[in-house]
Amino acid sequence: MTEPLRIAIVGAGVIGAVHARLVAALDGAGVLAAVVDVDESRGRALAAEYGVPFHASAVEAYATERIDVAAVCLPSAFHADAVVEALDAGVDVIVEKPIDVTLAAADRVQAAERASGRTVSVISQRRFQPVASFLRRSIDEGALGRVTSGVVESAFFRPQEYYESGDWRGTAAVDGGGALMNQGIHALDLLLWMLGRPVSVSARTGRLAHDGIEVEDVAGAVITFESGAIGLLLASTAAFPGLPVRLAVHGSAGTAVMENDGLSFFASATAPAPAADTLVEHDVPEGWSDVDMAHRRQYLDVIDAIRTGRRPAITTDDGRRALQVVLAVYESARTGRPVDLTE
Repeated sequence: MTEPLRIAIVGAGVIGAVHARLVAALDGAGVLAAVVDVDESRGRALAAEYGVPFHASAVEAYATERIDVAAVCLPSAFHADAVVEALDAGVDVIVEKPIDVTLAAADRVQAAERASGRTVSVISQRRFQPVASFLRRSIDEGALGRVTSGVVESAFFRPQEYYESGDWRGTAAVDGGGALMNQGIHALDLLLWMLGRPVSVSARTGRLAHDGIEVEDVAGAVITFESGAIGLLLASTAAFPGLPVRLAVHGSAGTAVMENDGLSFFASATAPAPAADTLVEHDVPEGWSDVDMAHRRQYLDVIDAIRTGRRPAITTDDGRRALQVVLAVYESARTGRPVDLTE
């Protein structure tokens, strides 16, 4: 029987606690082996909850424990350093989105990944939702014809207290951005997955509903793709009370809409609509959402990739591309001009 991979949570904040719960539910594919955090009280509390060792530094954890995978759950601007540190120690990595906040940092991650020969995957769990996977298959099988456009919305709401809950939240240097970099990047990743290689971005951003932050709480963009398809993006943390992610993909032979984690519309000139129960999560643990289940599937994909030597379904190329578009949105909004991604 194959032994479970031993996973260390690096960063014991809110997201780190989510990852710890996911790892605890991997059914033998992986087990929680350690918790790392510079905040000793927070780190020790999470480690005690799961009965695993606590370490104040990742280097100490890698030297002391047998760690196979590091789950990097730190504030965004610390991602690259933590990934490179793990790779240098011979540890594979799952890193939360975004890959980091600059393309130079993303390039450092990819250089270290190539040099180490190890596996790195960036969290983009919505790709593993049944409806998102169905939309991608429909495109691949030609059920939508030539894809002509896509519209994605993450119209969320975060109260002022959200940004005041950590001194790094809402900062350009550490958070790297606002509603798009931290919330809307998941929806953007779906749009990129459906429509392909982006070639230009024209955008506007605003800080309209929150005080004392350096980043946007609303972003809107038009993205042109290599195929000629046009994508529309809205990311917000200023849309009370908040709505589920909505993704619509339109083509010359069909349209499909994902909303509230379900398939709300499907029409194709060449393919039948799927049976209602085929895209529904089954056997969902109490208290878990569809997104939690998708998150777990990404973990299982990465574990399988590590064991078999294949690339994970979501690579650092995917993480870098999403970051590139986010930064292009910010540049276009700052300059008032389109940004060419092919230069």
